[in-house]
Amino acid sequence: MTDADTAEQVALAARVLARHGLVTAFGHVSARVGDRVLVTPPTAPGRVAAGDLVTVDVAAEELPAGAAPETWAHLAVYRARPDVAAVARAQPESAFAAAAVTDELAPVHGQAAWLGRRVPVHGTARLLRDPERAAAAARTLADADAVLLRGNGALTVGETPGTAVARMWLLDAACRVHLAAAAAAVDHRPVTLDDEDVAAWRTAAPPLLERLWRHLAGLS
Repeated sequence: MTDADTAEQVALAARVLARHGLVTAFGHVSARVGDRVLVTPPTAPGRVAAGDLVTVDVAAEELPAGAAPETWAHLAVYRARPDVAAVARAQPESAFAAAAVTDELAPVHGQAAWLGRRVPVHGTARLLRDPERAAAAARTLADADAVLLRGNGALTVGETPGTAVARMWLLDAACRVHLAAAAAAVDHRPVTLDDEDVAAWRTAAPPLLERLWRHLAGLS
């Protein structure tokens, strides 16, 4: 796949985030290409084209002109997670609500397991606009596929920009399901999936995540 192909994927992923109401004027998507990152600029994701993307070295000590300050969050994840090839950053309203009432989101339904065995909550609402705060958020993410940023939205990762965005859509759904289940439960503790169920759903994930992405993008 060429850099141009990857850039088209990133731009489409950003527009899909906007199409499904997961971002407004804020949010960004990136993809790793070798030792470089292609990331959307600080503009409304719904208007991003491939030619608008900014290229940043993974090991950069300073951001180039035109890069969004929270590009540091993307770089921190790529540095900490060699397995990650794409990052999505968004602000679903459900993420604000869920992060306000829990320190960890455990799967309540099968598809939520595609976000990790649990979704950790990063406990500060500060913007991730410097390497230190970004690295702290990456440590909270650890080996999960999503992290809730308390008071500041969420971040998801994937093998492609499309799977990162599919996981953001799933995270929004998982937060809404968790909030509804917690409100209905007598002790406000919903029944969550056990380890075997989570493992089974995660094993099935790759083709199903791709199928979800194609649906969200209108490709199938």
